[in-house]
Amino acid sequence: MPSEEVKKRFSIESESSSIENPTKITKTVEVEEEEEDIQFSDEEEEEEEEELQKPQIINNNPRMQRYLVAFEYHGGKFFGSQQQAVRRTVIGALQEAFRRFIGQPVKIISSSRTDAGVHALSNVCHVDVERISKRRPGEVLPPYEPEVVRNAVNHYLLKYEGDVAVVDVRCIPADFHARHRALERTYFYRILSGPEPLSTFERGRAWHVEEELDIVAIQKACRVLVGDHDFSSFRGTGCQAKSPIKTLTELSVTEVASTPYFPSKVERDQANPMEQDPIVSSSTSGIDVTCKVSVSIKDKLGGFDAAFGEEFGRRKVHRCYVITARARSFLYHQVSSLSLSLSKQLVLLNIDSQVRLLVGVLKAAGTGEITTSDVERILNAKTVTATSATAPAYGLYLGRVKYKLP
Repeated sequence: MPSEEVKKRFSIESESSSIENPTKITKTVEVEEEEEDIQFSDEEEEEEEEELQKPQIINNNPRMQRYLVAFEYHGGKFFGSQQQAVRRTVIGALQEAFRRFIGQPVKIISSSRTDAGVHALSNVCHVDVERISKRRPGEVLPPYEPEVVRNAVNHYLLKYEGDVAVVDVRCIPADFHARHRALERTYFYRILSGPEPLSTFERGRAWHVEEELDIVAIQKACRVLVGDHDFSSFRGTGCQAKSPIKTLTELSVTEVASTPYFPSKVERDQANPMEQDPIVSSSTSGIDVTCKVSVSIKDKLGGFDAAFGEEFGRRKVHRCYVITARARSFLYHQVSSLSLSLSKQLVLLNIDSQVRLLVGVLKAAGTGEITTSDVERILNAKTVTATSATAPAYGLYLGRVKYKLP
């Protein structure tokens, strides 16, 4: 018979799971292109601001270890990253996985907050974990190794949807703060251009723009926006930054091969020159049939096999553009519009909204809706009403948070 302690613990876990994992009893939420950003209540905003401004208390418990955790996620089924009472969030999923791992609740502080639908290649948080001996509660045990933490937390994350995963863990001092110590943040935004319907494998992962984009026009617009500026035109009404003067360290556009990408017959032959088609080899004995044609990015984008009579059944590939925005921090709502902050004040960061505003302007420049002069006019207008439509959330990726680690 299980002990009363085990029964009590099982009861608590069951109750917590039902509250923090609402996806078990609710339908999966699909983030639509026209969906509005999730708005947080004034109480939630004030609570987070107080947490940012109050001095950090260092826990001297010898069994407590602070970890820096890098994690990735597909934002399509999350109501943003920040913890909410009922809705499923990234931090909520992580906290539940840690709770199941160590047997008690934890408080996770993330470096950056993202909206519903936004993805992360590498967001970062810190968490304090106390290692408790299950057999001898009073015994002091050494902290868990980072690899143990990563594997254990991922084990529990995989049991629920599997759309968030820990990619790296490191032990850090008790006074290291994931948000305050961040030196720089890099965001990527994926745009797929072309009239063809979007591939099933790309839905919810990129912004589909049917018009052809002029990459030179986008590059010119980037040059207008990069650097030190007053970014009031890309600033939301809820922004708490005292100054709109920010520094955008990098704003660029790059054309890349669409993904998922699979090699053509020519590329496979080039990669495996000794493996010849047995039928061709038998009829061309002694003849070198290795193809010497080089495959450029343009060939990849256009579907190289089509030139060799293999067009049927192949989807036409979109042109893929990645916009990169890099800065110390961003104004509230600026990730949609792209701007960085040199301000050292403690400001709530809803960076992804700002970048999406910037991307909206760059896309308009690429389609010819606005000119480079218009971009300058929007920047100088110093009002958010002058900007173009905000780019949808699902094309945005938090790529990297940079630190100077101890």
